[in-house]
Amino acid sequence: MAMTEQHAVETGAAVDGGRIPAVPGFAPRDVAGSPKAAGKALRARVPRSAHARFELPAGRPDAVRAVEESNAGRVAALTPIRVGRMAANPFAFLRGSAGLMAHDLTTGPVTGVGAQICGDAHAANFGLYGDARGGLVIDLNDFDETVFGPWEWDLKRLAASLVLAGRVAGADEDTCRAAARDAVGAYRGTLRLLAKLPALDAWNAIADEELVSHADAHDLMGTLERVSEKARNNTSARFAAKSTEPGPDGGLRFVDALPVLRRVGDAEAAAVAASLGPYLKTLQGDRLPLLARYAIHDVAFRVVGTGSVGTRSYVVLLLDHRGEPLVLQVKEARPSVLLPHLPAVGFEPAPEVHEGRRVVSGQQRMQVVSDILLGWTTVEGRPYQVRQFRNRKGSVDPAALAADQIDDYGRMTGALLARAHAHSADPRLLAGYCGKSDELDEAIAAFAVAYADRSEADHADLVAAVRSGRIAAEAGV
Repeated sequence: MAMTEQHAVETGAAVDGGRIPAVPGFAPRDVAGSPKAAGKALRARVPRSAHARFELPAGRPDAVRAVEESNAGRVAALTPIRVGRMAANPFAFLRGSAGLMAHDLTTGPVTGVGAQICGDAHAANFGLYGDARGGLVIDLNDFDETVFGPWEWDLKRLAASLVLAGRVAGADEDTCRAAARDAVGAYRGTLRLLAKLPALDAWNAIADEELVSHADAHDLMGTLERVSEKARNNTSARFAAKSTEPGPDGGLRFVDALPVLRRVGDAEAAAVAASLGPYLKTLQGDRLPLLARYAIHDVAFRVVGTGSVGTRSYVVLLLDHRGEPLVLQVKEARPSVLLPHLPAVGFEPAPEVHEGRRVVSGQQRMQVVSDILLGWTTVEGRPYQVRQFRNRKGSVDPAALAADQIDDYGRMTGALLARAHAHSADPRLLAGYCGKSDELDEAIAAFAVAYADRSEADHADLVAAVRSGRIAAEAGV
């Protein structure tokens, strides 16, 4: 039977003993067995050692064709930028090929335990961002591909990305493998910690100031402090100061910085601005008085990301009564690239009426703290997500870390991923399966090395195709 998110929610609906009957959505009072025991029992069907296996699926497209297919529906003039960014190095190639990796993972083992997964949990998709009180939070920060699916896919993508990032950074092979292995170990250890906590404490874990200590990532402290300091200055006001000029109406307007930022025509700008009306209806009501204090002044198109290049993305400039800016990003939300591959491993995708809503809901399910202005809308028939732009965001480039830091970074991201999964999957169940030994750590590390080798070969094929003229690329943008 295909696993669905609704089935996972309804498992607490069995009839309970006593005078209080079971209520759907809540756990029954008396449970035969335990989630931890159920997790252990899964090992008989899917041994942890089996996760070392990596076999290419039959009919797998070559890397270049996969990139070409993933460019369909994007702004054609921008796809050479995307290809150029993916061709920069094997880690960059992996960042842009989440769909190809999902295709490759369909031949691997899955436990059948579902969670809200990022879908693109590579090592560069973790970072800092601001909370409503001005503090900084570190967590997963990209949810374009989020779905309800197999938790193993996120963990394997993280592990493989750490091996590739380490290789690009010049770390030796033992260090790269250790980073993948210890990321899984931190994932497993964090689940065990969460499984022992009261449910509410586990839900709100892990406090940011304790994270580095918990993950034993002390060598990262200096790097995180530098990134935090930079993130505090990465605000709407700073972006507006660099990207706008006084307009003829006395307000501000964006200035072209081609090819990354360009002003749009009046009709396009008006369509994006008008979409913010329906967007307001997707927010909590207490956010509306805040946005009512801002006026919309301008709209521009802005190129973003690696995998996202070529999707439609706008920045909208708002000013308050003092002329202080707030910039919103209105970013196209395409169907998750994982969707075609989920049925092959027993997961039936839920019908989604709006892709922007999928992205926002997935983000809110996985993060401890989310942007208070997250919402969604539609522009000229296409779904979009809306969020704050430059909300004190900061990130660590894992491919630029020193060799003695990549392992710490792996542990930290592994702990963050476990906490994110534990919001939708019972940590007791996952902890029961993952266990106390390092069997899963070693298995996924072996997979990560094998998949990193495959990604390097795919990257080489893409570079060769660029050089031969088969596919266009624009480097350095």
